Amino acid sequence: MDKLTDYRPFEDGHMTRRARAGRSTAKRIVLMVFGISALAATLGLGYRLGHSDPALPDWIPLRLAAMLGSHHSQPAGSGPVIYYRDPDGKALYSKDARTTPDGRSYVAVHASEDVSFDNPPETAASAQDANSGAKRILFYRNPMGLPDTSPVPKKDSMGMDYIPVYEGEDDASTIQISQGKLQRTGVRSEPASLRTVTRPVRSPGTIKLDERRVAVVSLRAQSFIESVENVTTGDHVTKGQPLLRLYSPDVAAAGAQYLSIVGDGGGTANLAGRKQLIDGARRRLENLAVPADVIAEIDRTKTVPLTITWTAPRDGVILERTAVEGMRAMPGDVLFRLADTSVIWVIADVAEQDIDAVKIGAAATIKVRSLPGRGFKGSVALIYPQVNTETRTTKVRIELPNPDGVLLPDMFADVEIASGAEKPVVAVPNGAVIDTGARQIVFIDKGEGRFEPREVKVGTRGEDYTEVREGVGEGDRVVVAANFLIDAESNLKSALRAFTDGEKSK
Repeated sequence: MDKLTDYRPFEDGHMTRRARAGRSTAKRIVLMVFGISALAATLGLGYRLGHSDPALPDWIPLRLAAMLGSHHSQPAGSGPVIYYRDPDGKALYSKDARTTPDGRSYVAVHASEDVSFDNPPETAASAQDANSGAKRILFYRNPMGLPDTSPVPKKDSMGMDYIPVYEGEDDASTIQISQGKLQRTGVRSEPASLRTVTRPVRSPGTIKLDERRVAVVSLRAQSFIESVENVTTGDHVTKGQPLLRLYSPDVAAAGAQYLSIVGDGGGTANLAGRKQLIDGARRRLENLAVPADVIAEIDRTKTVPLTITWTAPRDGVILERTAVEGMRAMPGDVLFRLADTSVIWVIADVAEQDIDAVKIGAAATIKVRSLPGRGFKGSVALIYPQVNTETRTTKVRIELPNPDGVLLPDMFADVEIASGAEKPVVAVPNGAVIDTGARQIVFIDKGEGRFEPREVKVGTRGEDYTEVREGVGEGDRVVVAANFLIDAESNLKSALRAFTDGEKSK
């Protein structure tokens, strides 16, 4: 030891302890600053994660990702944009790009990502639950209906999950379709219900006069027309209205004979014989169609008039006039022809295949082209018992009132005859019935994408609904739209089953 160096053992120990204490304090300060910085960084990261929802790498555990409020990264979608969904995962969708009320854009969903409508992927836990429950998964089939199956869950080339087929579902009478495919193709069903099924039979027609309301004015004896009243074709006349005056030698002779018998007292010895003579003479006048008022005038005046006034036999429109002043009319000549048009006929030509649907008394609606927008109501009065060999139609007579006379003979008309069941029957929409030619089939919606083809017997087919006589009961849900998809699935399944059975039999 150097002599010049002072030896201070207590002072050296004291300085060493002070230096150590200083270094420990500095270390604690550094650690405190680092802890505060780490806490600030963690808080900033948590705030950013809570507001940006970034995707985390796959190596981060799911529990930690859930605690951080984020999710694992997903591969980028491929294919065209199918639709847009709400960014918060709500059940809101749009076919076009749009934004939320707070200004955030909807998320585009590509073809490979369109799995929201399909069945969720089967997990091991759910598979164990299914195996332990009443139903057991047999296999997984292609969601697009392709002949491809898998013993384990998988996805197709578009990212769609294969559909599980449970025990008891893989039978010949049931078709299973994914919910996503059903919604995308617009498959819709509704229950069969009791309805009155009507089917109007449409046919052309022609307006005709009621044959029972047509009358002619003719004479039964040779006569000469003295004068004709001021009536002509198209005029409307009433019953008893004068039409013409005539002179008939036969009528005059019969009237003179009647007066002579009536005026001859002949005593009271043979009253019965005299009465017979009077009745015979009067009957001769009646046989010559002498009007009753003319015979009454002869009885009153005891004279035979030189000319006789001939009147209209009924109300109607004059269709034809041939009487001319001064002419000689022979027995049977038609001097006037008139018809009552207050009730008319419509002769409809109904097609042969529709004649069975037309019934006597069925309501009919008549429309004519000269009166657009106006319809006339009538009823079927007669179905003619013959078919036209050239047109393959049957004539149907419809009677309807024509009080204002706007319907004229020989007009063309459009006829619509009501037909169908008179009481409610079980009916389904027309689109629900698939007619193969040999049989008719409907698809029963059994729920959860399962459908059963069922053969039915149909009755009356109306404009909107078809009567089902056998195969479907009231309340059964039937597919009414896009059932071609289910029919294609059924045909494909049948073909694959036949192929499989053929392979097994070899």
